[in-house]
Amino acid sequence: MSQWVEFRSYNLQPGTREEFLRLFLEQALPMLERWRVNVVAYGPSPHDDHSFFLFRSYPSLEAREKSQTEFYGSDEWREGPRAPIVGLIESYTSVVLELDDATVEGLRRAAPR
Repeated sequence: MSQWVEFRSYNLQPGTREEFLRLFLEQALPMLERWRVNVVAYGPSPHDDHSFFLFRSYPSLEAREKSQTEFYGSDEWREGPRAPIVGLIESYTSVVLELDDATVEGLRRAAPR
């Protein structure tokens, strides 16, 4: 079996990574869990002090599109943590790859928390 994994990399405003991590853990991650988004891994990237990553998996590209449209279009996101979180992001990029389940589980185990 395989999954579609989105690798999202955030470049944060200088000096804001700790605040971003706090907001992510306290607000965004619980919300992603409520919306049943399969978060594979997340955290500060060890290569610098202003990068953060989020890996999410989906059963199909269509499921990814539907999930993100619903999540990011929801009142809970738009009226909740959206503004403070987005305000800390300088830029981001996403890459989506189809990976087998064993690779996804390996990413889940290997990523720092």
